[in-house]
Amino acid sequence: PRAERSITQKQFELETGETLQRIPGVRYSFGKQNGGKEVTIILAGDHPDVLTGVADKVLDDMRTQPFLANVNSNANLLRPEIQITPDFERAAELGVSVQRIATVVKIATIGDVDANLAKFTLGDRQIPIRVLLDTAARNDLSTIRSLRVSRAGTPSTPLSSVAHVVLGSGASQINRYDRSRQVTIEANLNGLSLGPALATIKELPSLRQLPSGVRLQPSGDAEHMAELFNSFGMAIGAGVMLVLAVLIILFGSVFQPLTIMMALPLSIGGALLALLITQDALGLVPLIGILMLMGIVGKNSILLVDYAIMEIESGKTRREALLEAGAKRAQPIVMTTIAMVAGMLPLAMRMGENSDFRAPMAVAVIGGLIASTLLSLIFIPVMFTFMDDLQKRVNIMTRRLLADSNAVG
Repeated sequence: PRAERSITQKQFELETGETLQRIPGVRYSFGKQNGGKEVTIILAGDHPDVLTGVADKVLDDMRTQPFLANVNSNANLLRPEIQITPDFERAAELGVSVQRIATVVKIATIGDVDANLAKFTLGDRQIPIRVLLDTAARNDLSTIRSLRVSRAGTPSTPLSSVAHVVLGSGASQINRYDRSRQVTIEANLNGLSLGPALATIKELPSLRQLPSGVRLQPSGDAEHMAELFNSFGMAIGAGVMLVLAVLIILFGSVFQPLTIMMALPLSIGGALLALLITQDALGLVPLIGILMLMGIVGKNSILLVDYAIMEIESGKTRREALLEAGAKRAQPIVMTTIAMVAGMLPLAMRMGENSDFRAPMAVAVIGGLIASTLLSLIFIPVMFTFMDDLQKRVNIMTRRLLADSNAVG
């Protein structure tokens, strides 16, 4: 539990990682239930040798970066294997097909497929009888070389006469991305958020000069982050347009609703500044907080603009109306802001278990509220003045155009 320890999870990961790295051949990861890491780089291509060479260079470059830890690639996960390469010319001379070579090796090492196996009937069920070489024989190259390969109408021939049998190593598995061979490089972050880390990684010499046929594919958290920002961008854009449409209907004008919407950039700037001060990354949770700010900040601006319009309609000058609106509406705006900040403060102070996940949302909301409250009392009246002048000019131009059209008619 958080209250019973003096270090953060990231500090524990770094300290434990330094200990684990001393064990030869060990592979470890932190942070995800499925064993993945925070940074995932996928290189895809159709030429395995070129792809592996590029992956090794990228791996070496990434290991030199201090903000990355436990950098590994699945390209260097090799296992010993017996490699059998057919001698096509010799096999053609002896009348042996590649399929027969493969069948002999398969039956000797892993057994035939279940459909071809004999069955032993035991009561109400049948048990496949799988016949293959003993484990010790499968590890003996001389035994593998002496396997007999049948030929059509002629005596069988040893495997060594139609194929080269050597002991080598190969990939433990072959991965593909969009039908191309891929190499995945993963790493944990060490004191840097995902966005800046990916930007720095993409500037590495090995990634800036990729050879022809090798490409970098977005994947893992980077791909999810791009999808997240696109989705939230659409959501925020749709929300802004809906709010603007409602305000235009309520005010019966386009100009003053635009004044109200000018408060939104102020809140977003305050939220980003607060996240920068607390060193929190801009992810899913802060974006939810920014989405919440749209309604709260818009409400504060509506109070100012609506009261100013009421005062102007009652006969006061624009300057008097704006001063009156600022004096009368400042108190409810400040009270609302203080109430929201006070409610979010415990969350921003990371009180309670699992608070690190929720705290960035509170930080974004607090920063956006404070910035919009302080600036909107100054910025909104100024924008109101500009928009009011613009509206008057548009009205004059419209009346002139109508008058000219009537005169011509």
